Amino acid sequence: MRAFREAVEAGDLQAVEALLAEDVEFTSPVVFKPYAGKAITAAILRAVSEVFEDFRYERELAGADGRDHALVFRAQVGERELSGCDFIHVDEDGLIDRLTVMVRPLSGAHALAEAMGARFEQIAKEAQAR
Repeated sequence: MRAFREAVEAGDLQAVEALLAEDVEFTSPVVFKPYAGKAITAAILRAVSEVFEDFRYERELAGADGRDHALVFRAQVGERELSGCDFIHVDEDGLIDRLTVMVRPLSGAHALAEAMGARFEQIAKEAQAR
């Protein structure tokens, strides 16, 4: 999804949040249960933007119907380099209603889980305040 990619690359987290449907479902690469809702998803994405270093998208793929997208990326988390993919589905209004992130290798996923876990209390407070 071009708008999401451009907002992420520009660091425009308000524009990223504006692209999320109120009932968006976010599936993290390091947590079993998906998160439901715009507030928690936006808070997680803000924290991830602080955790990922040297983040860059490398490729964009789109489904035939224009509602499914995959954005392939690379990033650093501390000493670990990782690659991953944002799988995006948009609703009838063009808003993101499903966002699934996958990362590899396992050592990169562990580094991401540790960094995000250290921030999760603040993420939850931020989401509740909205």
